[in-house]
Amino acid sequence: MVMKTPMKTILFFCLSAGWLAAGEPPPNIVVIMADDLGWYDTRFQGNKDLETPCLDQFVSEGMQFTNGYAAASVCTPTRAAMMAGMSPARLGITNHAPGHQAGMVPEGRTQAGAEKRTYLPLEETTIAERVREEAGYATGFVGKWHLSHRKGRDEDGNPWEPKLRPEFQGYDSNIGGCDRGGPPSYFEPYRIPALEPRKEGEYLPTRLADECVSFLEANREKPFFLTFWNYSVHYPIEAPADLIEKYEKRKVKNPAYAAMIEGMDRSIGRVLKALDDLRLSDNTLVIFTSDNGSLFGNGPLRANKGHLYEGGIRVPWAIRWPGKVEPGSTSDVPIITTDVFPTLLEVAGLKPVSGVPLDGESLLPLVTGRADLKRESLFFHYPNYAFHKQNRLGGAIRKGNYKLIRFYDDESSELYDLESDPGERNDISNSNSELVQSLRDELAQWLSESGAKMPVPAAKQE
Repeated sequence: MVMKTPMKTILFFCLSAGWLAAGEPPPNIVVIMADDLGWYDTRFQGNKDLETPCLDQFVSEGMQFTNGYAAASVCTPTRAAMMAGMSPARLGITNHAPGHQAGMVPEGRTQAGAEKRTYLPLEETTIAERVREEAGYATGFVGKWHLSHRKGRDEDGNPWEPKLRPEFQGYDSNIGGCDRGGPPSYFEPYRIPALEPRKEGEYLPTRLADECVSFLEANREKPFFLTFWNYSVHYPIEAPADLIEKYEKRKVKNPAYAAMIEGMDRSIGRVLKALDDLRLSDNTLVIFTSDNGSLFGNGPLRANKGHLYEGGIRVPWAIRWPGKVEPGSTSDVPIITTDVFPTLLEVAGLKPVSGVPLDGESLLPLVTGRADLKRESLFFHYPNYAFHKQNRLGGAIRKGNYKLIRFYDDESSELYDLESDPGERNDISNSNSELVQSLRDELAQWLSESGAKMPVPAAKQE
């Protein structure tokens, strides 16, 4: 029998951490996560070839983070980290689901990927469960889940996967969330198991935006938590013909992808407009980010999705909360996906559970200007091969402006000063041996404390 966090009273409203004024209603929460949207894939990040007016406006109304990170360079681990508040290393969810078969070794490599889990177990308490069961929030999930890949059947002979979907992880409703990493088509028929057919030829981001608006309208009179994890801009690269034609005329590289980004922006804009129309914006915290870097180029950053270089893990990040977060503000403090869980706990007036680890830190002191974050380092662990098999298995640590990558195959290290070299072109490890050793030791300690699964020499798989 799966045990969940027990129901508690709603007295938290009177016991909140001081973020609410006397008599102020509890804040609503909206978390929007794009899929595979790279650090350079919006105009507000500096890409002038793109049009993302809705996100540009959103960022101007809150705080933009120039050093925002995904918890992993691929999707499933990042999503699990946001839901559970723990690092992929601690959860044992270290690759996209289902990933490669155990023991697979690409040609020319010496290691097989680490043992991994391909789903978020029901035993983990999600942020949705906590705010619903302890704080009385209405909870809705719309979009890509990708945390329910599990083969086999339960004791009654039923497939396991549907029982791991959002409606069993704290959400009152689930539209589109299943084991799919991407839709077979972005135009109806989508062939997404958890999404009922509606109108042939309809564009998926439009449909998902409609579902978000319906949730907001239905729950406008009570505190709500809406999780909108857009399937865009994950492969297949598909967009409305008029948008593709627009970027073709501009001779933009990869016009279909540029069009897809603008289509995603429109869908997010409709959700934000609904908050305005329903007069909910002033009491709603909205977080926007991405689950990993782009499949394509990431502007000045090195590499892409599936790599530990900045192009794989640094992503767009912004938070808007009128009256609490200064409009047009910017922070260069490094933050990461695991920060969402403790941030939302504090927003809802809840406390961490004793004995349950949290690998993130609440961002409220930072975004409200009350205090800096306490931690000094961010950590990453990718002991598996990405779908493209081009990455080297490794871990990384960012401390201050320095970032060290440790490769597990030959135990070599690379060190970069991200302030002067954000594109990671100049490896300075040879001239900074003491710093390299210090960072390697700190990373090793974190891996040990997290119980991280490590790659296995290929010979042991024979």
